[in-house]
Amino acid sequence: MTLVRDTGWFKSARSGGANENCVEVRITASATGVRDTKNRTGGVLSLRSAAWGTFVTGAKDGRFDLSL
Repeated sequence: MTLVRDTGWFKSARSGGANENCVEVRITASATGVRDTKNRTGGVLSLRSAAWGTFVTGAKDGRFDLSL
């Protein structure tokens, strides 16, 4: 997967619908920022690029899925 570096905030094209529990992501050369779309002036979680890659891989693999 090729990752395009973007300095602006964005959210997934799959976001939306009745449940607006979304986050926005901002990717730079050195880190990835994550923030709540409903509280854009709140804090930003900043992850180094390698940590963000590990998180995305885990999410795709289902490592964080809840057992209901």
